[in-house]
Amino acid sequence: MEKRYKGLSIFEFQKMYPTDRECYKYLAEMKWKNGFICKKYGHIHYCKGIKEFDRQCTKCRRLESPTAGTLFHQIKFPILKAFYIVYDVSTSKNGISSCELSRKLELRQKTCWLFKQKVMKAMESSQNFPMVGKVEVDETYVGGQDDKALGRNEGKKKIMVVGIERGAKGVARWYGRVVETASKVNLGGFMRDHISSDAEVKTDYWSGYKGMETHFPKMTREKSGKKGENFKQMHRVIMMFKAWLRGTHHSVMNLQPYINEYTYRFNRHKMGENIFENLVQRMVAKPPYPYKDFIY
Repeated sequence: MEKRYKGLSIFEFQKMYPTDRECYKYLAEMKWKNGFICKKYGHIHYCKGIKEFDRQCTKCRRLESPTAGTLFHQIKFPILKAFYIVYDVSTSKNGISSCELSRKLELRQKTCWLFKQKVMKAMESSQNFPMVGKVEVDETYVGGQDDKALGRNEGKKKIMVVGIERGAKGVARWYGRVVETASKVNLGGFMRDHISSDAEVKTDYWSGYKGMETHFPKMTREKSGKKGENFKQMHRVIMMFKAWLRGTHHSVMNLQPYINEYTYRFNRHKMGENIFENLVQRMVAKPPYPYKDFIY
């Protein structure tokens, strides 16, 4: 793990964040590293708030905490335990389930599940770094057998489109998206969001890719071959993801967040910076994610 994910070991993490105070201090330094700006009036002058790391605008007297306006907003359990969840989710090679987090941190399983949804929200792709070079795209079913399923996208199974960027030593990056149908609109939307128009894209002969050459002039199409022999690396990546999903989460109910989680770690397996720090930065930069947005 330490070789793959360069950054804090668990002992270093515990030394840096022994109590809630160090966590709040770190969030405050990260949130206001470029200076304080009042969200109501844009005023830059502040004074100390009620709590140690709060800041209060000197113009409107509005108080702001280090967690306000972030994915840590209004958490109902100790911030130190929230840091442990971020650390475990970001650095565990095979991921970690909410049940395991509940056991380790002595929190309710539902509490861990809800907060982990926010962590996975921070893991979403920014779409600022499209895949380049040699890229392959394919779609696949995810989920167990469903005898009552009648059509391509019915039943408990879900359709997922996958793109991989091939590197000198295998797959450098990958992205995935759940789609309602494997239509040209859905497949094209994914490709335009995650693939550079200059990339050498390879797909199979599925009708949903027809006409994509207008946006990807270097695109080629060929048969998948027996057992996907012409897309070996693609199929290997897909099988690895499915094995991880079965082993850690056992469900496709919340498939896109799980794709985001897996993608985040996969695409950073050679990351030079601290992967935990990167994820905390993302959580501070993103706005609150209320439970009503992902609980139906």
